[in-house]
Amino acid sequence: QVQLVESGGGLVQTGGSLRLSCAASGGTFSMYTMGWFRQAPGKEREIVAANSWSGLSSYADSVKGRFSVTRDNAKNTVYLQMNSLKPEDTAVYYCAANKRGGTGKYDYWGQGTQVTVSS
Repeated sequence: QVQLVESGGGLVQTGGSLRLSCAASGGTFSMYTMGWFRQAPGKEREIVAANSWSGLSSYADSVKGRFSVTRDNAKNTVYLQMNSLKPEDTAVYYCAANKRGGTGKYDYWGQGTQVTVSS
């Protein structure tokens, strides 16, 4: 069982930056693809970025060139660097874990951290 704890959210002005962190415990971190999702009020949850167990990164079109996902397997932590933030990036951000050779789904989720971008 993997436990995930996000941190780093907050209030930032348009054009600003934030770095989210997600600390994992209870599993072999390097065996997991780690995803960042977000959910804005009244909208469905969407995937923002992912970093696979092999180190490959992928991004939603809406954040390409602005967000960067990295991981530190020694610290069991995945990061989401968010630059050039826009009001439409306002949402609760969640990290999630998808185990290599598991269900193929993100089975483990953090509690979320609020990101608010003011215009």
